[in-house]
Amino acid sequence: MPAINLPFSKSEYDRRLALVRGEMERRGMDCLFCEDPANMAWLTGYDGWSFYVHQGVLITKDQAPVWWGRFMDGQGAKRTVWMAHDFIRPYPDDYVQNTKMHPMEHLARLIADMGHGRGTIGVEMENYYFSAKAWETLKAGLPEARFQDATALVNWQRLVKSDEELVYIRRAAKISEKMIDGVMERVEPGLNKNELVAEIYRDAITGADGHWGDYASIVPLLPSGPDASAAHITWDGRPFKKGEATFFELSGCYRRYHAPFCRTVFLGKPFPEILEAEKVAQEGIAAGLEAARAGNTTGDIARAFYAALEKAGIERDGRCGYPIGLSYPPDWGERTASIRKSDETVLEANMTFHFMPAIWMEDWGLEITEPIRITESGPAECLCDRPRKLYVKE
Repeated sequence: MPAINLPFSKSEYDRRLALVRGEMERRGMDCLFCEDPANMAWLTGYDGWSFYVHQGVLITKDQAPVWWGRFMDGQGAKRTVWMAHDFIRPYPDDYVQNTKMHPMEHLARLIADMGHGRGTIGVEMENYYFSAKAWETLKAGLPEARFQDATALVNWQRLVKSDEELVYIRRAAKISEKMIDGVMERVEPGLNKNELVAEIYRDAITGADGHWGDYASIVPLLPSGPDASAAHITWDGRPFKKGEATFFELSGCYRRYHAPFCRTVFLGKPFPEILEAEKVAQEGIAAGLEAARAGNTTGDIARAFYAALEKAGIERDGRCGYPIGLSYPPDWGERTASIRKSDETVLEANMTFHFMPAIWMEDWGLEITEPIRITESGPAECLCDRPRKLYVKE
């Protein structure tokens, strides 16, 4: 029998499958292979820490999805997917990390047995979880098949969130608020960074408002002083120091749904440049949120934010946001639209983004960000509710 603790209704999974099949039909695909664990979960409910081995879901025109993965993870599939057990097709453990055989040999035979050995098969070519060896082996095993690059085909169908998904993102946002509140309460000069991170994880996993916390797809990022000029430094055992700013890039997570949220704290008296950057960031964020309306584009948000920076003489370019929702390590973004000047994705109600207009200078950094939802009318809704400012603890 199928899993008994599905995160979503069967009608929700049917809706998702219809979207994907519609796009497959437009592209002339007979079969789609998804190895991205977020896409696997979105389509089937599968949830497990098994993405370090080859696994995936096969989508066809008229049958339920087929889960394919390591034999020992087949039991996890039985506990988490909505399909009947006949649609769980594991490969023997002998294929795992074996230089003489490859799991894609087994997948190729499965696809052929399903009647698609000569069909058009979509594959997520640009993916953290799909290797060059996997691609070469799959092609060799299906010499008469035609392959299409299906990178982000499923991801784009995930861009507009359902009401069921929004419930989970809001729960994640409550956890994000709790995490930031805990940081501001505890951080002080002399406290070792790893000790604070331990408490951050405690807040993240205990959850908020009666809802438990899942593990986030990215670890806490909290560089200080000159290290905060870099975007993705984690932590070590050094203590926080007076006279430095630290930005905290964190996310609560509930049933794999995320709400990334960043705030910056300065220990001591802030220097004039960072106070000016705070003011400019606040103006730019307000302008970006005002532009984040259904019918506008992601580029409109970026241009509104950067106009405030340019007016203040601050040079900053590139991406300042991305879609968020269901994800697995190593990234909590959905890897589709981007909030940047060159991206003209049209905004629709219930799209969700991490609006992340950070300012990184040569020897310091400031992050004040918001997880947002595009509304039916009017500016974007901020999913977290905390002061949009530089926090100061003297």
